[in-house]
Amino acid sequence: MTVHALNELLLVCSLVLLVAVVAVRISSRSGLPSLLLYLGIGIALGQDGIFDVKFDNAELTQVIGYAALVVILAEGGLGAKWKEVRPVLPAAAVVSTLGVAISVAVTASAAHYLVGLDWRQALIIGAVVSSTDAAAVFSVLRRVPLPPRVTGVLEAESGFNDAPVVILVVAFSAVGPVEHWYVLVGEIALELAIGAAIGVTVGWLGSLGLRHVALPASGLYPIAVMAIAVSAYAAGAMAHGSGFLAVYLAAMILGNSKLPHWPATLGFADGLGWLAQIGMFVLLGLLVTPHDLVDDFWPAVVVGLVLTMVARPLSVFLSLAPFRLPAREKALMSWAGLRGAVPIVLATIPMVSGVEGSTRIFNIVFVLVIVYTLVQGPTLPWVAAKLKIADDQAEPDDLGVESAPLERLRGHLLSVSVPPQSKMHGVEVGELRLPAGAAVTLVVRDGKSFVPAPTTVLRRGDELLVVATDPVRDTAEARLRAVGEGGKLAGWLGTGGAGSSGTSRASAAPGPQGESGIPQAMKLTKKLGGGSDTKTRP
Repeated sequence: MTVHALNELLLVCSLVLLVAVVAVRISSRSGLPSLLLYLGIGIALGQDGIFDVKFDNAELTQVIGYAALVVILAEGGLGAKWKEVRPVLPAAAVVSTLGVAISVAVTASAAHYLVGLDWRQALIIGAVVSSTDAAAVFSVLRRVPLPPRVTGVLEAESGFNDAPVVILVVAFSAVGPVEHWYVLVGEIALELAIGAAIGVTVGWLGSLGLRHVALPASGLYPIAVMAIAVSAYAAGAMAHGSGFLAVYLAAMILGNSKLPHWPATLGFADGLGWLAQIGMFVLLGLLVTPHDLVDDFWPAVVVGLVLTMVARPLSVFLSLAPFRLPAREKALMSWAGLRGAVPIVLATIPMVSGVEGSTRIFNIVFVLVIVYTLVQGPTLPWVAAKLKIADDQAEPDDLGVESAPLERLRGHLLSVSVPPQSKMHGVEVGELRLPAGAAVTLVVRDGKSFVPAPTTVLRRGDELLVVATDPVRDTAEARLRAVGEGGKLAGWLGTGGAGSSGTSRASAAPGPQGESGIPQAMKLTKKLGGGSDTKTRP
């Protein structure tokens, strides 16, 4: 690698990134998952494409794909709302384990009896395509107004099911056959338990440290959060556990811990997630040889049809049978089992392991993902409408609150943004009734700042700076959110603030110091998990 070669590489990479960014806008308008456009960019650069780039390093693709998947899972975990995931956690866990087993069995049988693959190849394909793709699910579901229960199951499932599927694919791709199924099940359970324990521990310790240590620059917080999440993956994998489960759980804990400078952290993680997706999909597009896909097109269509119409619905309905979910929601979950880059990355494992027929396995998986993503992604909103599943309760505008720790003063500086529909409009500063130890110190209005008086009337678009000491920080934020939702009489009218409406991204248990001398509605807000460090407009 010379300096001249580096210059050329940087130019090509930057141009690819710019094209990929433009492709995001196209995909958002068309309803197609952006992964298809990224794969198209890779194919256009590859052997049968415009630039005829020769690339056939499956091992490098697998390594980069794993790294990208870690980042994607971390970004998905940071954006997961605990208040949505917690009620459906048992259901998501069953779908991502028992549901995967059912899907593998049905799909492998179809690949063996209908396509003619031997059992080893059929089981590998069944395991590879039984994992829903986190990137595809996150990107599509967040544009479809579905009830939190449905979204919670699907997002948690896509974050959880990568772990058992990776273990299955590695086991089926090993040199020796799997002698006893119960040994394999025990190994999967052990790896998941180790990964879960490490993920929870790393996430909790990381959030504890970031909440109590003031870093010298706000830009260090996003780096620290991503470093903690990635370290959870590395620690889990090195301990012979599931690193993918560890990184998702650690990121979920960090994302619901009310960390300082949270909007910047979430934006940084979102950007890294896009970069990981772009790099992974383009590389996978480079790896495939389009003219080799022709012979495996119809086998892929047959396997995908059984997977979509039989295996996925069976896995959802049977695994969710103990849970009281409407049949309409189960039907939507069956159709929303989107595949993406994860199955294609996992299809490189048998190639690296030297499994006979691994190239055909990769081609079948590649075609299956392309065809059924084209079918399922754009039609998901239509299916939701036909099943009459939609989130009819529009959430009110939430205050944008960003926190920065003041280490020496043992306090916090809260930056509060009053959105257009907030009921804080028309409320006097004195009517906020903030707890002792918290005060509005500055108001920024129309580009001008001033120190407010108790009679200063707040308006839409105002930016407030609120200083709160450690003991009353959570109580002050809960009160601000309650007023933003219910107005000046929120404490007496029973309005619980963001926690009751479900608009808060992060939840936290109430601190003992904030329970005395506050209205009952504020206690309800604390109990329900009100409070967030995010600067959002739901």
